[in-house]
Amino acid sequence: MTGGLLVVGDVVTDVVARHRGPLAPATDTAAEIRTVPGGAGANAACWAARAGCADVRILGRTGRAEAAWHEERLRRAGVRPLLVPDPAAPTATVVSLVDTATGERTFLTDSGAVWRMAPADWNPVFLDGIGHLHLSGYLFFADSSRELALAAARSALEAGVPVSLDPASAGFLAEWGTDRFLDAAEGVEVLLPNADEARLLTGRAEPVDAAAELSHRFPLVAVTLGAAGALVAAAGEIVAKVPAPRATAVDSTGAGDAFTGGFLAARLTGAEPSEAAAAGCLAGAEAVTVVGGRPPVRD
Repeated sequence: MTGGLLVVGDVVTDVVARHRGPLAPATDTAAEIRTVPGGAGANAACWAARAGCADVRILGRTGRAEAAWHEERLRRAGVRPLLVPDPAAPTATVVSLVDTATGERTFLTDSGAVWRMAPADWNPVFLDGIGHLHLSGYLFFADSSRELALAAARSALEAGVPVSLDPASAGFLAEWGTDRFLDAAEGVEVLLPNADEARLLTGRAEPVDAAAELSHRFPLVAVTLGAAGALVAAAGEIVAKVPAPRATAVDSTGAGDAFTGGFLAARLTGAEPSEAAAAGCLAGAEAVTVVGGRPPVRD
């Protein structure tokens, strides 16, 4: 793999509410609340740039009012934005409820302009100089954005550019249907699920078994296991088990996206899958130490 990385995916405004302990129903719960840029696709792109990929681009759709802010934030992170301002829908917004006692989070998601992405937003010229195309799975859960993702994938495959896919959301995946998702993902070379998504896609209880089964369908599979690291599978076998560096978690938002960015950046430099998984785990460990889903940038 050589060339740059093009991500087609979600650009989101994250509202991160960090609270300690259980939420108090029907009354107030003290929290630290911040508004930060996010989105699985955009986060992965920023972490790829952080990992040293010199040419990272993202195609996404935002609300018109927020487009300039998101473009500026992406550029500061080293990512070239290819954003389509939507005239009618707002930027997708995610409210992330983070329990600071555990670092775990719960999402409330308004997909906004993301699911209004359409084939007309795609142009094969976006692949010029690109060595890898990455798709955010969030695009697969609405008809219009799925058509856009599939159009991008077809263009990439016709140009000999490998494609990776992050299933993105176990909840949306279960609602839409795993068989439909797997059929739509035909031709994808690299699948990057977390353990819950891998279990859901295969019906296997153990991530090891799920990863191995998925690698019969996808040439390379990397399953993230949170603090336990990651598994890499190919041709029906586990080829690497990679530990995660120790980290003190303050917010696990975007850890999987960081793994994706680090993994793909390493692959673009010629790293073997196990080395790429180690790079992904390193990025994921850094991600849990910051609030929000992206690497820190200077103000």
